[in-house]
Amino acid sequence: MSTLLVWREKLQELYARYSAYILKILQLLLGFILFGLINTNIGFMEMASSLLCTAGLAVICTFFPMIVMVMAATALVLVHFYTLSMPIAIVSLVIFLLVYIFYFRFTPKKAWIVLLSVIAFSLKIPFVIPIVFGLVGTPVWIVPAACGVISYYMVDYVKDSATALRSADADSMANSLMSFTRQVLTSKEMWLMAAAVVVGILVVNLVRTRSIDHAWKIGSAAGAVVCVITASAGNVVLDLGISYVTLVVSAVLGIAVGLVLEFMFFSVDYSRTENIQFEDDEYYYYVKAVPKVGVSVPEKEVKRITGRKAQEQRVDGQSGQIGENNPRRQPFPGKNREVLEEHVDTQTEDILLTRSLSKELGLRQEYDKTE
Repeated sequence: MSTLLVWREKLQELYARYSAYILKILQLLLGFILFGLINTNIGFMEMASSLLCTAGLAVICTFFPMIVMVMAATALVLVHFYTLSMPIAIVSLVIFLLVYIFYFRFTPKKAWIVLLSVIAFSLKIPFVIPIVFGLVGTPVWIVPAACGVISYYMVDYVKDSATALRSADADSMANSLMSFTRQVLTSKEMWLMAAAVVVGILVVNLVRTRSIDHAWKIGSAAGAVVCVITASAGNVVLDLGISYVTLVVSAVLGIAVGLVLEFMFFSVDYSRTENIQFEDDEYYYYVKAVPKVGVSVPEKEVKRITGRKAQEQRVDGQSGQIGENNPRRQPFPGKNREVLEEHVDTQTEDILLTRSLSKELGLRQEYDKTE
């Protein structure tokens, strides 16, 4: 455990020193994953689906704020939809605008939440999102998380219905357009999963903010159970056909991620908890103090030998004088250099003290007269 704590301290120190570079590298990786998933799942335009386009968008968005990556991902999705059907692209644009109105209203600086929600659902690990957001975020994060869920299901429906939408003629295009709009806005699975994510975030955040022991662990477990129960109950009632394996595996993975987050950001020792009470003129205060768990990173001790000292040692060894390079001529062969220096300093102090006392007491003058 102490080794892990040491590594955590080193990682935190490394992040504090190179945070600007680390964030840009993470943003680059996020861009590669996001644009790669979009081009893989709905790659209707071959030119936009190329590896060069994916890498170029990821690199360009790395040097801009995260909101630019959200806009670039939206534009890429609309380009693919336009290749499939122009009316579908128009309806999707309207839906995206409605979603982003709510996003900009509540969390304008949390664009990465929308992207992580889309990526988690694309990777079939949806319940990692409520646990992570509930532990490190606030209840207002439910807005961008829900926006990400809606965006994912809209894209997923277009991918599943691509063949029917592409083969529709001009007469049936209006019917297909109305069907697409109705299907997206009334998707039972979309609203069920959005509700499960929202409830999970609220439960995890509520438990995490309580002053109980192991609040992060209990919050992670409670959020995972609530998400699975909500999704499973809705799946049975609405007969949606959601995979229970996906629900359980994502919940277990979410708990594991929650444990890692607790170790990194909230590692405390509950065995040394103290309950403190004090008061002032107006209030009584009851405080629960839980000490953090931390270790100091061991520092390496380096002994330096200057060139002058090394040269003196070589001269002593060559001339046969007393020194470290000539152990046979040392007056104290069984002792190290530090003990020798301390002994010499002690003898020097004794000699100086004896001379001073002799001068003050007149012993030196009497000794001269005797001679």
